[in-house]
Amino acid sequence: MRIELPAPRLKGEMSVEEAINLRKSVRRYREELLTLEQLSQLLWAAYGINAWGKRTSPSAGACYPFEVYVAVSNVEGLKPGLYHYDGKTHSLELVREGDINKPLAKACLGQRHVETAPINIVVVAHYERTTGRYGERGYRYVHMDSGHMGQNIYLQVTALNLGTVAVGAFIDEEVKRVMDVPGEPLYIFPVGVLEG
Repeated sequence: MRIELPAPRLKGEMSVEEAINLRKSVRRYREELLTLEQLSQLLWAAYGINAWGKRTSPSAGACYPFEVYVAVSNVEGLKPGLYHYDGKTHSLELVREGDINKPLAKACLGQRHVETAPINIVVVAHYERTTGRYGERGYRYVHMDSGHMGQNIYLQVTALNLGTVAVGAFIDEEVKRVMDVPGEPLYIFPVGVLEG
């Protein structure tokens, strides 16, 4: 099942300087759903297509070693489930139905914000896309690329007046079991509405 996402906004109400200044890690979220427009904007900022026909986050040698998934728990108009983001068509593909945030949180060493967030953006690396070109040095490039994407997510979350925190503390094999998709999980971003 493919779901077309609303077109991303290309001009926001907050400058990049304001977003950099206000960016912070947030681990507590209100029990409130996200809109499909917010989800669309976040995924586009993470790994969509920009004005030059390239991904929104840079990649060494344009190898683009990631697949982006979103574990949806509470988004307006979307069934809970695991979805794959297709940045080229700006759409979601349902991988499987059902809320996986609780087992995902358990795999993340019991981090409660992973369980309570309306969504978790999960970045999965395919190292071979970069190491095939750059050899062992490619591992370093993949990690650098993930940092670029992570900052895009942080800044877009901030501009939308939402909260996130970069989660890297998890048991790889457990996250892989919960996700049941190809590749190596590298980064998880729970996202929710700010408290207060």
